Amino acid sequence: MAKRKSARPAQRHAQPAGVWLYGGHAVLAALNNPARTCRRLLLAAESRPRWAESVDHARHTRPPAAPALPAVDVVERREIARLLPEGAVHQDIAVLAAPLAQPALADVVDTLSPGSPAAVVLLDQVTDPQNAGAVLRSAAAFGAAAVVTTQRNAPAESGALAKAASGGLEHVAMPREVNLARAISDLQDAGFRALGLAGEAHATLPAETGEQRTALVLGAEGAGLRRLTRERVDRLVRIPAAGPLPALNVANAASVALYETIGRRGEG
Repeated sequence: MAKRKSARPAQRHAQPAGVWLYGGHAVLAALNNPARTCRRLLLAAESRPRWAESVDHARHTRPPAAPALPAVDVVERREIARLLPEGAVHQDIAVLAAPLAQPALADVVDTLSPGSPAAVVLLDQVTDPQNAGAVLRSAAAFGAAAVVTTQRNAPAESGALAKAASGGLEHVAMPREVNLARAISDLQDAGFRALGLAGEAHATLPAETGEQRTALVLGAEGAGLRRLTRERVDRLVRIPAAGPLPALNVANAASVALYETIGRRGEG
């Protein structure tokens, strides 16, 4: 007896590869980033005048060698909301973009001038995209060279991460390393002093800053730094706080640590 042919699987319409970025700062930063490939740009009809000038400026100033920006697709506000996660605050603008190609940490270090001051943030299993995005925003504000995550137990590029980064995703490298402890060792070999933030540490961050190159290592809220990470850093430090709520979340801790490490250098 001949074998019965299996039913042909139903065809699925191919979805355009990419990630939806939304919100004014995130979208305009993507449009102004010549390394970013944008595939579809949506504006809600109600807010087209609000964004049109900034979009036109990004289009006219984009380098000729950069991927061209798509034409503006004016839609109803509810159409943008339908394409995004529930509750996303999109501000009537969204862009479908190809994920950024991120460099390896070694390539980031190679771009630094020998012996030049630098700071790198490493996130030890920080999985919340909003926390990771907020760290990127602080890293961009203070001029950190990179925010390093791991290939596992770390958020992928997403609209939520980009929205929290408020444009920082387009300006700060975000290498994804296989092994965080090895990444710390590689930075130490490149002249970085690794400081791990831990609330119970005896040493304080202000007392340990001043190195030309600093790697700030932060763990997830609650769990903190893992054992291997703690063993690999040069020093565990805490942010001194005397208020009734001395504990900071990872995003706020990163901001304070970056200011203490490299922000003060610009005060003069």
